[in-house]
Amino acid sequence: MNAVERLRTQLERVAAELGVEGANAQLERPRNPDHGDLATNLAMMLAGRLRRPPREIAQAILDRLVLANAGVARAEVAGAGFINFWLAGEVLHGQLARIVEQDRAYGRSEVGAGQPVMVEFVSANPTGPLHIGHGRQAALGDAIAGLLAWTGWRAHREFYYNDAGEQIARLTRSVWARYQQLCGRDVAFPEDGYHGDYVVDVARDLRARDGDRWAGDESEAALEAMRKFAVAELRAEQNRDLAEFRVQFDEFFLESSLYDSGRVEKTIERLCETGLAYEHEGALWLRTTAFGDDKDRVMVKSNGQPTYFLPDVAYHLTKWERGFHADINVQGADHHGTIARMRAGLRALGLPEGYPEYVLHQMVLVMQGGQEVKFSKRAGSYTTLHELVTETGVDVARYFFLMRRADAQMVFDLDLALDHSEKNPVYKVQYAHARMWSIFRKAGVDPKDVDVGGADLALLSERTEQDLVKQLGQFPDLVARAAEARAPHLVCDYLEETAGVVNSWYHAGNPSRNPELAVLVPDPALRAARLVLARGIQIVLRNGLELLGLSAPERMEREETA
Repeated sequence: MNAVERLRTQLERVAAELGVEGANAQLERPRNPDHGDLATNLAMMLAGRLRRPPREIAQAILDRLVLANAGVARAEVAGAGFINFWLAGEVLHGQLARIVEQDRAYGRSEVGAGQPVMVEFVSANPTGPLHIGHGRQAALGDAIAGLLAWTGWRAHREFYYNDAGEQIARLTRSVWARYQQLCGRDVAFPEDGYHGDYVVDVARDLRARDGDRWAGDESEAALEAMRKFAVAELRAEQNRDLAEFRVQFDEFFLESSLYDSGRVEKTIERLCETGLAYEHEGALWLRTTAFGDDKDRVMVKSNGQPTYFLPDVAYHLTKWERGFHADINVQGADHHGTIARMRAGLRALGLPEGYPEYVLHQMVLVMQGGQEVKFSKRAGSYTTLHELVTETGVDVARYFFLMRRADAQMVFDLDLALDHSEKNPVYKVQYAHARMWSIFRKAGVDPKDVDVGGADLALLSERTEQDLVKQLGQFPDLVARAAEARAPHLVCDYLEETAGVVNSWYHAGNPSRNPELAVLVPDPALRAARLVLARGIQIVLRNGLELLGLSAPERMEREETA
């Protein structure tokens, strides 16, 4: 149990002694370091129940705490009833030693206790290339799954392919028309078809394979051949783009399998057995208003065709039956209207309220020089993920998609993304990591060989060094909070803040062209201690970057840039 956990345990024990069982003691780092290393508002939280002034309660808490047992050097009551704490030096030294000893395990925890959790994301219809909205969703879903894995969950990444329905029929008709045109036939393109140049590419590839075999053929066999070919081609392209973006899925689930296996029909039967289904104007409805939906929903239209609602319910039922009782859907904000009906349909089948969980993201706008950017017309009216990644690189694209809250509309600043200086936030973090490797190269030391046990960490007495150790020590709690909140942007915020503290330490008092000399000092004892600190920095920055699916380079051009 680290110092923070020990202090939190003591605070909750004292709250119980004062008469409040089950209190949740929150500890946060004050923005102003002069206010201590940690602070709690526990006294203010207890004031209402204890009917006493917060400052009086805060003093009562302090009187009962055994500060030394929590690794606290001193504490004081501040403001309206906050309690500020200053950690003992040996706690900070132990914290740094633990970082180096745990290495790649630092920041990991077992909160999830190995429980399975599904993260479903992207799930793009195979009707065209992935666009930048899919890119933001791919980065978010992958990072959320990564955070869950780091906190002890058994994360399962899944992509739901909608390879059936009206949109696929539109794609088929579009490819058929372009194919006929390539065969020299005067065929009108469907008004509701997909107009991007990629449809021509698919038709051209089909003709390269089959020649003019389907010229003038509007039979079911011809259309089915085109459907299969188009879906396979576009799926393969999407998979290539996702692999380029460093996103791998554990499973691809096809909508068509729900029909082929009879699951859609079985779901209809089960919903009818609930007594909540009824017929109206020739259609089959479900009384979703019984579970808080704003209106009842059609399951089967009057023409006998299921609505989108029905296969979606059947699909989510398979998730539950496969053991994923924790399920997170990462989707665009345009899916907001489907949440209530989906959950209502599942509750009708006996699943718990609030299943599945949703993380909705807002749209992305790529801007350069104050103007919206469209890279090409291949996809019709939108910028593809592949084009953006080609322009910026994978690390930059992923980081930019992650560095804002999912529910905030995002302006992707291409000017900033293409800036290779530390104005670019991801390069700021990567430069700080590369600088630590520069230190080890100049020292002639392999980072893995840094000797924690032989170093006197009490020599790290400078204010910048102590601030840095405190900053590194926050990483495990940060990862846990980000995982619980499904908020990768918190990791980005932490990495940028940490890189800033690292740069302050790295350049402190040494404006020369060789700031490594501030670490590689002649005093062998101080040099050894600072190499341990450099190793701790390298570990935390690397772990944070890799958690987000980003690279942690050992060398970078302009790595000496201030």
